[in-house]
Order: sequence, then structure tokens, then C-alpha cells
Amino acid sequence: MVPPMHAPFDLASGCAVLARTPAVLDAWLRDLPDEWLTATEGPDTWSARDVLGHLIHGERTDWIPRARLILAPEGDRRFAPFDRTAQLRTTPPPLDEQLATFAALRRSSLEELRSWSLDASQLNLEGIHPAFGAVTLRQLLATWVAHDLGHLAQVARVMARRYREAVGPWRAYLSVMDR
Repeated sequence: MVPPMHAPFDLASGCAVLARTPAVLDAWLRDLPDEWLTATEGPDTWSARDVLGHLIHGERTDWIPRARLILAPEGDRRFAPFDRTAQLRTTPPPLDEQLATFAALRRSSLEELRSWSLDASQLNLEGIHPAFGAVTLRQLLATWVAHDLGHLAQVARVMARRYREAVGPWRAYLSVMDR
């Protein structure tokens, strides 16, 4: 049986994806020459290092902090705006340090998330997003998973495009080169 294209959010399987992101990035990026890590798709686009910095910043300031707001027994449920480009205003530490930081932060985030033993009613609790208004914890957590996967696809695309011209006529079969 083919799984449905659109599935409801499942916390356990979402956590399984989130747990793997640091290892995927580690496997892809560790010990690569700098030209692979700093390549972009042009002006105002991100390199693999930029994406890693963005994921670290999100781990510190976005997903779990917003989930805590939603789950708080009382108080303001409005999310602070997320600075999606904060990583571009600092010099990143060495790659090994960045990878270790991301892995440690993600491990901690998932430990906290699992410790909550969330039920369906908690997943339906709402916070207030600065642009979207009311959003549920379920939507926030599903977005976290999709966000990781989107950035993994972005890193793969940026890296593949380094050889956009080098692949010659095979480019016709490589959709990643022109998306």
C-alpha cells in the first residue's frame, strides 16, 4: 500500500526525523573543503554553513521556546518574531564546533519535547504567531519537521549546483540543477 501523500502529524515519527538532521548534516559537511561549505546559489542565498547557523539559531530561539509558550499554564501566548537571518550577522565558529553545537542543542530539544508526554489536547493548544495569528502546537511541531527537511533539500541543491555546468548534457536529467 502506498502511504498517503498528505499525512497527519505524528509526534513519534516527526521526532525520528528531527533526531536525524544533525547526523545527516554531519555526514554531508564534515571534512569537506570550504568551497563546498560556502557555495551559494547567488546573491541573497545561503550556503550550507549559513543553513547550519540558521538551524542552530532556530534551535535556541524558535521551536522549543515557542512550544513552552503554548504549553504554559497562563500568560501571553504571543511568539516573538523569529530572526530568520541572524546567522548572517556573525562569523560562524569552526565547522566541527557548529556541527557539535547543533547536535547537542537538538538532542536537548528532543529530550525536553519527549519529557512533556504530549497528548492530543495539548497538541491542539494555540499560540499566536506574529504573521499567522493562532497556530497549534501540532502545527508548530509539524513545521519544525518540514523546516528541517526543506533545509536539507536546500543544502543538497546548493551543493549539487556547484557542478551545474560540469555535468554537461546530463543536466537535462538532473532537476536539482534548475529548481
